Amino acid sequence: MSEPLLQVTDLVQHFRISRSFTVKAVNGVSFEIYPGETYGLVGESGSGKTTIGRSIIRLYDPTGGHVVFGGKEISGKMDAETRNMLRTQMQMIFQDPMASLNPRKKVSDIIGEGLDIHHQYASRQERADMVSEMLRKVGLSPEHASRYPHQFSGGQRQRVGIARALIMSPRLIIADECISALDVSIQAQVVNLMKDIQQETGCAYLFIAHDLSMVKYISDRIGVLHKGYMVETGTTEEIFANPVHPYTQSLLSAIPLPNPVVEKQRTSITYDYASSGIDYAKGTEHLVEGTHKVLATDEEFLKWTKG
Repeated sequence: MSEPLLQVTDLVQHFRISRSFTVKAVNGVSFEIYPGETYGLVGESGSGKTTIGRSIIRLYDPTGGHVVFGGKEISGKMDAETRNMLRTQMQMIFQDPMASLNPRKKVSDIIGEGLDIHHQYASRQERADMVSEMLRKVGLSPEHASRYPHQFSGGQRQRVGIARALIMSPRLIIADECISALDVSIQAQVVNLMKDIQQETGCAYLFIAHDLSMVKYISDRIGVLHKGYMVETGTTEEIFANPVHPYTQSLLSAIPLPNPVVEKQRTSITYDYASSGIDYAKGTEHLVEGTHKVLATDEEFLKWTKG
């Protein structure tokens, strides 16, 4: 196996609200992403998914831990070369396409902003050609370059966001619930577009979502987050075929089934952390098999795997 493109080790992200209160959003999360793969990050709202993505790309300064991208440490103070590498080789697609696009700028300026900042073209014509080519790649027309974001549908706006990320030829794209604001039919189009682009460019994705069926479709490996802890991680097949942690079992049991006869028989598993007796802070990472790992104490791990 090749060297990881991104290595996150014991990432901690706390937000101090006042002298007496600190929000502990992420607590010691570790995972790695390899070149050309898609790593899905799932969990309920408030579990810390978006915070992890923003900490990795340095929209937040991590409280603790280490993040290594392309062989360089990016979690602490960075020199100019490392900062430039991070800003060109890692990009983010945001959740709300309308809120993340400047309403006063034309699409050509939104997509080409990264090129302008990093001076990655020799002439205005070359810049225009690069923007037009990127619009074609994401399924839009070069004529759309002169329009404003409000003149597009939600799915088209998200394609503009994808084009803005792709034009820098990044090695890693963090997709932060980039399909949750879209209709189901448009979601499928956007995800298929992302898969096609990945095959063409070889970029890696950190795919943040709470739609497990979509994560199963696009991801090679999955990490399950709850209350800022990575409770289980493994390949897509390992997680869906043999969920070990009670929280993962609860998540998977809530997925609706397309067959109405089978759906009537489906029972959801209830998981309540407060009454479960599980303490994430006392758990350690246990290897189930292959790359499948679960956060638990020794007693919990034996109970879950044997019973």
